[in-house]
Amino acid sequence: MKQPKPILAVGSIALDDLVTATGSRTEILGGSATYFSLAAALFAPVRLVAVVGEDFPESGWKLLKSRNIDVSNIQIKAGRTFRWGGEYSADFSTRQTLFTELGVFQNFHPVIAETHLETPFIFLGNIQPTLQIEVADLIPGAQYIICDTMNLWIDNNVNKLWDVLKKVHIFLLNDEEAVQLTGFENLDKAADKLLSCGPDSVIIKRGARGALLATENERVHIPIYPHVKVVDPTGAGDTFAGGLIGHLARYGADQLTEAIITAAAVASFTVSGFGLEGLLTADISAVEARCHSIRKQMQ
Repeated sequence: MKQPKPILAVGSIALDDLVTATGSRTEILGGSATYFSLAAALFAPVRLVAVVGEDFPESGWKLLKSRNIDVSNIQIKAGRTFRWGGEYSADFSTRQTLFTELGVFQNFHPVIAETHLETPFIFLGNIQPTLQIEVADLIPGAQYIICDTMNLWIDNNVNKLWDVLKKVHIFLLNDEEAVQLTGFENLDKAADKLLSCGPDSVIIKRGARGALLATENERVHIPIYPHVKVVDPTGAGDTFAGGLIGHLARYGADQLTEAIITAAAVASFTVSGFGLEGLLTADISAVEARCHSIRKQMQ
């Protein structure tokens, strides 16, 4: 096997308060970039671009460094680390945001070491579209730029989000966001609209119904790994993205369907524990076992 190619990831690092039907946690390590990086680092080296406050715990640094994650592009600013609180309904179908304290993340502008501007795989987490464009413009020679988004940016910054699509190779979003962004209830039509705006591939996450891969020439439906009791769905989408890009960086960018199978398998670990607990039990062999189960559903 060839040496895995490095991944540069831009997003948020946070301290989360979580409440679900199975319990609660306070001030645990979270954020889109954290979940993504720990998932992707199962497969390839990750260069993490983010910002934290002076209150960021030493245990957070130790965890990131222990998992093949380069933290040299994480800025430490005077102030508090981004904090977020969420409470899920009993069946996990809805989530209420209890509080959002942006802290130092409010004025975040990515700074990337010159030696990392040649990174072949770039992940733009669901941060402001203006920041996603800022990073994409810093790395014009990137081989693959993969972007995630969220309903907040569709509501508040949709024109810039369409500009992001012109710069990315793979666009990730969930089914509700696809409908909201395109106006099409039919996901195939929504995917066609998104593909016409720039990306080579669009991946629409459909929760318990799996994911839809759409390219100009094909549509592939990938199911989830079914044998999991959901404890906390926080970060599932971010670790899906981490598994996806980690697979591409390790095994090759022509492996998109297999990469989505890997993504679904990795996300299944995340939802099985609070915060990062489930994800941190995963390794490549355990992920591959779940991939095998997903492939059998597709036969």
